[in-house]
Amino acid sequence: MDLKDQLKQLGDRVEKLKHQIQTEEATKNALIMPFIQYLGYDVFNPLEVVPEFVSDIGLKKGEKIDYAILKEGVPTILVECKHWAQNLNIHDGQLLRYFHVSKAKFGILTNGINYRFYSDLVEPNKMDEKPFLEFNINELRDNQIEELKKFHKANFNIENIVNTASELKFTNELKNLIQNELNNPSPEIVKYFAKQVYPGIITAKVLEQFTNLTKKSVQLHISELITERLKTALNKEDQVAKEQEAIKIIEDKNKVETTEDELEAFMIVKTILRQKIEPSRITYRDAQSYCAILLDDNNRKTICRLYLNGGKKYFALMDEQKKEIKNEINTIDDIFNFSDDLLKYVEYLSK
Repeated sequence: MDLKDQLKQLGDRVEKLKHQIQTEEATKNALIMPFIQYLGYDVFNPLEVVPEFVSDIGLKKGEKIDYAILKEGVPTILVECKHWAQNLNIHDGQLLRYFHVSKAKFGILTNGINYRFYSDLVEPNKMDEKPFLEFNINELRDNQIEELKKFHKANFNIENIVNTASELKFTNELKNLIQNELNNPSPEIVKYFAKQVYPGIITAKVLEQFTNLTKKSVQLHISELITERLKTALNKEDQVAKEQEAIKIIEDKNKVETTEDELEAFMIVKTILRQKIEPSRITYRDAQSYCAILLDDNNRKTICRLYLNGGKKYFALMDEQKKEIKNEINTIDDIFNFSDDLLKYVEYLSK
């Protein structure tokens, strides 16, 4: 089972168990320890994962952090845990203090549902105020799973993680900023757009008007983008369906083998009808279940159908509503018995 499947399984476990978990210690045991285990670390091996890791903070001695993940005996990742129902916003300062006095390069703050990954990307040896990676265990996206794979014991490389963490951190912050601007455009953004289209002075009244217009225009643009994407996706699906249908037709044709009986029957029909029309206008199209004889190679001008490959043989005439009337025959020569019907129907089709 790969990491993606394991984390999906853990997310299902969280939803199933969380309302029965009453304490922080139970949260650690049921939700957070499995997460650390899925990253490849043995939570029962104190040479890899140390619970209640002692970290002296200033004058405070014996301060403990929930877990420290070690590499060659040195802490590389600190994990601070909270009860699953607690808001992490009020606890990031605690992890910051531990981080400052340890040699760890990464810190994780989690309640078993939400995870925040920190480092010292802005200022060395000082934990950043904002995480470079944040996710909900039940809403993991593929790109977040790819980032988590870098923290797996088998892949862990501090330099590689730091190189991508900086870009990830600022990308996330820009994404959040853009999201906030889309939902509630700031005066600076509104002024910028208003100046591009409004010829007069941007007064408070104009600013208020353009705040609503900017928000509406953004929502309309996003809606149009989604609609266009859906159209493109549907057109692509239609194209794929047509291609698959064409392939099936070709495959079906490849499976069809026109028999000697069908060719002989076709020649008999052609001989009968040459009294009324040019023989070159009479063609056939063979299918798996029957062979159709057509006028002008047109499916809408089917003259008759031959069912000659089963246990019994049938010669099917068409009526004026283009419904077939099957007639059992003993030999191919019996088709001559339907000469008058054939001549009458081909005359009807030729009108």
